[in-house]
Amino acid sequence: MADNYSAIDINGHFPVMLNEVIDLLQPKSEAVYIDATFGGGGYSKAILSAANCNVWGIDRDPDAIRRGQKIVDDYPTLRLLQGDFAQLETLAHENNIQSLDGIVLDLGVSSFQLEEAERGFSFRFDGPLDMRMSKSGKTAADLVNQLSETELADILWYYGEERFSRRIARAIIQDRLEKPFETTQQLANLIKRIVPSKKNEINPATRSFQALRIAVNDELTQIRQVLTSALSLLKPDGKLIVVSFHSLEDRIVKEIMNQATGNIASPSRHHPQSLHQKSELIKFEALTHKPLRPSKHEVLLNPRSRSAKLRAIKRLAGQKIRSIS
Repeated sequence: MADNYSAIDINGHFPVMLNEVIDLLQPKSEAVYIDATFGGGGYSKAILSAANCNVWGIDRDPDAIRRGQKIVDDYPTLRLLQGDFAQLETLAHENNIQSLDGIVLDLGVSSFQLEEAERGFSFRFDGPLDMRMSKSGKTAADLVNQLSETELADILWYYGEERFSRRIARAIIQDRLEKPFETTQQLANLIKRIVPSKKNEINPATRSFQALRIAVNDELTQIRQVLTSALSLLKPDGKLIVVSFHSLEDRIVKEIMNQATGNIASPSRHHPQSLHQKSELIKFEALTHKPLRPSKHEVLLNPRSRSAKLRAIKRLAGQKIRSIS
C-alpha cells in the first residue's frame, strides 16, 4: 500500500487511516462522494487527488467550513455544506444528490477543535468548558452546573465508562455550590483530585471529558441516524467507510453494518448453528470482516490514531434498498 499519509497532512491535521480509506473507496472519475465529517478536509482532498470526481463536504462546525474554502480554491469540484451529519439525507436531497458512490465518516474530534483552547474540548489547555461542535446549544458547563447528581453520574458512566462516575458527580455537586464550573482546568483538577491514577496511565479526566462531549453533541444518536441515511443513499457498488475511536461508536457501527449484511445473531440460543445466519434480503456486503487498525507507523506519527477502528460496507448491485432500523 502506498504511503500517502504525510503527503496529505494539512496544517498539522492528520486524517486518520487515510491510506486504508482511499484503498477501500477506490475513487472513480465522474463519481460523487460525501465526506460527512469534513473537519480539516484531509479525506476530501485525498479523494479529489485520486480521481476527477465530485465531493461534498459536510461539517456542523462553521470554522471547518470557513477553513475549507481554501481547499475549494484548489479543487473546484468540492462543495461544502454546513450542517449536522445526522441530517445527511435531508442535506443530500436539498442539493439534488439522489445517490452516491461513496460516503466517508471519521467519528473523532478534529485536531483543530482539540488544539483550540476556546472550544473547550481538551483538558490540555485552560479554556471555557464548552465542547459544542456546532457552537450552538447547551455547553458542557451548562450540563455540569445544572444536572442532578444522578444525571451527571449516568452520563459519565454510560458515555465515558467511568467507574468512578458517582464519586465524580458527587464532588461536582459539592464544588459547584461554592463556585460554578467555567473552565476545562477547573473540572480536570477536580477529577484528578477524585480519581486515583498511576504513572503512565491516561489522564484521569479523559473518560469524563469524552462523556460530556458525547452528551453535549448527542453523538451516539447522530451516529445511528447518519449510518441509516448513508445506507439508503448508496448506489449499487457504493461504499460506506467509517472510522471510529471508542467502543460505544464502534459498537453502533458494527451493529448497523451487521444488520445491513444480514450477519445478525439468532434470537434463540438453542440454535447455535444460525447465530450468524444470512438474511434472504441481503443488500450489502462487508468489505472488512474485522475492523482495520492503524499501522505502527501511523500511530507513531499521530498518537491520536491509536484507538481507531475502520469498518467498511458495499451495496450489492441489482438490489433494492431497505431501511435499517
